[in-house]
Amino acid sequence: MHQRKGKKILIYFFLLILVGSINNIDLSSIKFEEVKYINIDGLEEKENSILLQEIHNLNLDNIFFVNKEDIQNQIDSNSLVEEYSIFKRYPDSLDIKIEKTEFLARTNNNGKIYFIGSNGKLSKNIFSNVQLPFIFGKPKIKEFLYFKKIIDESKFSYNEIKNFYFFSSKRWDLELKNNIIIKLSSSYPKDSLQLAFEFLQNSNLTDIKIIDARVKNQIILNG
Repeated sequence: MHQRKGKKILIYFFLLILVGSINNIDLSSIKFEEVKYINIDGLEEKENSILLQEIHNLNLDNIFFVNKEDIQNQIDSNSLVEEYSIFKRYPDSLDIKIEKTEFLARTNNNGKIYFIGSNGKLSKNIFSNVQLPFIFGKPKIKEFLYFKKIIDESKFSYNEIKNFYFFSSKRWDLELKNNIIIKLSSSYPKDSLQLAFEFLQNSNLTDIKIIDARVKNQIILNG
């Protein structure tokens, strides 16, 4: 028992010496490595460069005291980013891995055309060669994303859709690429979408332009 106490006293003695030695060090003489390299992966080259410059503008200090929250706020403000991760690579590098958002549709916002991303953000229309469905009407982004989820859970292929029409009653119409318009119920859009799909699969349509599935369990056709 006395031997164990002796060992503990000896350990405490050495710790006191160590702490005292650290306190005597002139901290101003300690030099930490500054962040020299920031590697961003996941966006196009130009998009990577823009984000890289924005992060450089944060004037990051040494890697030990980098405020990740500042970097996160900068990345979160980028409408092209879906998800990301930040890794410190000692002694002087940061690696940022990005998953780019998926563009789902085009919409008019205050007279300008934007893309709606799967991250729920709007991006400027600088991708002129991207062909996406256009949304007519003024749904909230979360309303569109919810409706997109309904489509994904149905048997319809999203690639078949040419345009969306949103009404103030919270109802949606779909225009397919074959120019057929499907009118859906606001109360049970899943059921009316499924009913329209089954009808299309089992019908030979020639002059039909509108499939009205707003009434429960009924299909009304218009030429």
